[in-house]
Amino acid sequence: MPISISDVDTLKTYIEGVMGRAEHHANNVSAIGLALAGAIVWRKDADAIEVMAQEGDLKNVLWVKISGHRYAFSYNHSAKEIEMRENTTRGAVLHRFSNGTLIHDVERIFRGL
Repeated sequence: MPISISDVDTLKTYIEGVMGRAEHHANNVSAIGLALAGAIVWRKDADAIEVMAQEGDLKNVLWVKISGHRYAFSYNHSAKEIEMRENTTRGAVLHRFSNGTLIHDVERIFRGL
């Protein structure tokens, strides 16, 4: 079930969890995860960021509205990339990110939203 994040401390807790899991299971997205966190905070609408929570734990799924459009970010274990999807975790894949993604590309993508 998604929960809203409307304060920096809760967002920090979420990012710490994502980074910890990336260190153990997905180190190919750890650096880009930090860049995406910054880009999401930079471009998000006034709505709160939502993250998946299960039994009190925050998981690796995040939803955000940017320019009135809702986007879902989640880790694809098979592709070993973070996917940005339209509206839901089952929506069309708009972008894929890994540590090989250039920071300039992240800025360009988010600036265009």
